[in-house]
Amino acid sequence: MGKSLGSTSSLGRLNVRLRLMQPMDLVWPAAQYLPGYVHALQQGWSPDNLRPQAALDELTRIAEDPDRFLSEQVDREAKGPSITLPDGSKVPRLPGYSRWIWDGEFCGSIGFRWQPGTTELPPYCLGHVGFSVVPWKRRRGYATRALQLLVPQAGDEGLAYIELTANSDNIASRRVIEVNGGKLIERFHKPAAYGGAESLRFGMLL
Repeated sequence: MGKSLGSTSSLGRLNVRLRLMQPMDLVWPAAQYLPGYVHALQQGWSPDNLRPQAALDELTRIAEDPDRFLSEQVDREAKGPSITLPDGSKVPRLPGYSRWIWDGEFCGSIGFRWQPGTTELPPYCLGHVGFSVVPWKRRRGYATRALQLLVPQAGDEGLAYIELTANSDNIASRRVIEVNGGKLIERFHKPAAYGGAESLRFGMLL
């Protein structure tokens, strides 16, 4: 009897470990993943690290029209709504898309935006790529892996070079960028619309 119970217990622990080891991948936003995305927003996670209130905005958009919300996550022609900056001002949307980080559960998102025909970005856009992992999935290397998976896709849009930024005190984000080959270009202060924090700009060849 004791041996049988022990075997069942060991099997349970093994199943837990297997679930924890499920490979992480990037998925295109789709209805089957939307409940996990909504749950993360409801827990206070925001896809915009600089604007926590974006979570409420997205929940409202999903409630109004979930199909439209999903279609706007892949917007290569910049037809979606304008972008709201942290100070509340609105700026034109750039072509771009979001991929969702998935390991059997929703883990976060990584976004890519660009201007056709150039590697330059408008002053209000601080980088080609932004990423955000939900708090309960951090410290697993997911952001690093997500950026690694995204970079080849960025090259498919005809870019030979991308820029990424991180606050100078955000060690975790800096590490993600550096591990993926990002090279420090400069220190700068973000525009007033973003709060003016000291930040670092990295470049990455594709």
